[in-house]
Amino acid sequence: MSSNIVETVIGAVVLAFAAIFLVFAYRTADITTGSGGFTLSASFDNVDGLSVGSDVRMSGIKIGAVTAQELDPNTYRAVLKISLDETVELPEDSSAKITSSSLLGNNYLQLTPGGSDDMLANGGTISYTQGAVNIQDLIAQAVFSSGSGGSKSSDDK
Repeated sequence: MSSNIVETVIGAVVLAFAAIFLVFAYRTADITTGSGGFTLSASFDNVDGLSVGSDVRMSGIKIGAVTAQELDPNTYRAVLKISLDETVELPEDSSAKITSSSLLGNNYLQLTPGGSDDMLANGGTISYTQGAVNIQDLIAQAVFSSGSGGSKSSDDK
């Protein structure tokens, strides 16, 4: 009989910790419902490392999220749909680039405001974009270009 009581208490403790974990995960997940704000689109050559739900930041502050990715069948460019906070007004000549938070970190979309007096409206398009930089290609380029440095050997004299 005492074995059943111990098993019941241990089961209750496990369930309590599971409930605490779920409450913690829900509060820290920063789940947005998509209500409010406005949507924009931007076209990129390369969106490696960026996915639906990725952050959209300005000056390091999260102001939105990527809501959709699709391929334009005419230009073969990746088109991102983003949702921004309604308090953010973005000038028409603003730019967007895909960047990484650290060397091994996740990619996010960095918005840089332009200087225009006219603001982008809901459904507008960001014209100035820069795609993701592939770190592996940069490292390979640096390694292979340093091998052909042009130094002369003693036989070339």
